[in-house]
Amino acid sequence: MSQDNRLEKTNRINLLFAFYERLLTEKQQTFLKYYFHDDFSLGEIAAEFEISRQAVYEHIKRAEQTLENYEAKLELLQRHESRMQSIRELEALSFDDKLPEETRRTLGVLSEKLQALE
Repeated sequence: MSQDNRLEKTNRINLLFAFYERLLTEKQQTFLKYYFHDDFSLGEIAAEFEISRQAVYEHIKRAEQTLENYEAKLELLQRHESRMQSIRELEALSFDDKLPEETRRTLGVLSEKLQALE
């Protein structure tokens, strides 16, 4: 797996974790935090919990799959990304000189309000 793909995967897991953390078991939360947030190696986690690296790997893979399953059903990350794209589009329009000043100001205010809801 290339460095870009690993970073992309890590970012996705961290985003999914932010949405679904409370739906995971305590052990799944802990292993994902150590591996993805704290950048522990499989060996470091294995030593910490006195289990094999393979066991750590399997716990992490199951937790990742659980996050993906929640996302497939609930689509919270997808909806969030869609809202953020809409906010970016509103912001871009708020700087469009072709629109009247009052309209641009209103779009800017709406964009700020939507961001505050996130």
